[in-house]
Amino acid sequence: MSRRWFRIGAVLSAHDPITWQPRRIAIAGVSGSGKTTLATSLSHRLGLPYVELDGLFHGPNWSPRDEFITDVQRIIAADAWIIEWQYATVRDQIVERADTMLWLDLPTPRTLYQLTLRTVRRRLRREQLWNGNYEGPLHKFFSDPDHIMRWGIRTRNKSRDRLPAVDA
Repeated sequence: MSRRWFRIGAVLSAHDPITWQPRRIAIAGVSGSGKTTLATSLSHRLGLPYVELDGLFHGPNWSPRDEFITDVQRIIAADAWIIEWQYATVRDQIVERADTMLWLDLPTPRTLYQLTLRTVRRRLRREQLWNGNYEGPLHKFFSDPDHIMRWGIRTRNKSRDRLPAVDA
C-alpha cells in the first residue's frame, strides 16, 4: 500500500498539487493546532466522512468509553474516512489503515493562542462538547494537572518525537 506523509508548513503547501486521491486521512498535531478545523474542511471538500476521536473517547463526566477501541476499529475498517491521529491505544491501527497523513506543525505561540481562544470560547459560551461534557472552569488551570491548557503545554512536543518514527 502506498502511503504519503506530509508535514504541513514544511513540505506541502496549499499550492502544491495532490497527485493521488486520498481516501483514508489521519491528521496529527498538538492540541490547538487545528486538527478538527482541517478535518471538517477536508470532509466537506473531499466528501469523506469525518469522525472526531474525542467524541468517541470521552463518555459522560469525561470518563473513557469502553467501546472506544471497537468504535475506532469499525471506522478505520471502512474504505474512506478522516480522523485525528491521537490516543496511543489506536494510533498504530490508524497509521496502518491510512493512505495519507497530514501533520500540522505550527509554531508553539500559534497553537497555544488557538488553544486558549478555543478553551475560553467554549467555557464562556457553555458549549457542550462530547456526551454531555463541558470545558472545566478556567481557574482550574492552576490546580488541575489535566486542564486542557496544561495538557496542551505538557504534551506539545510528544507528536514531534512520535511522528518521524512512523515507518513510511
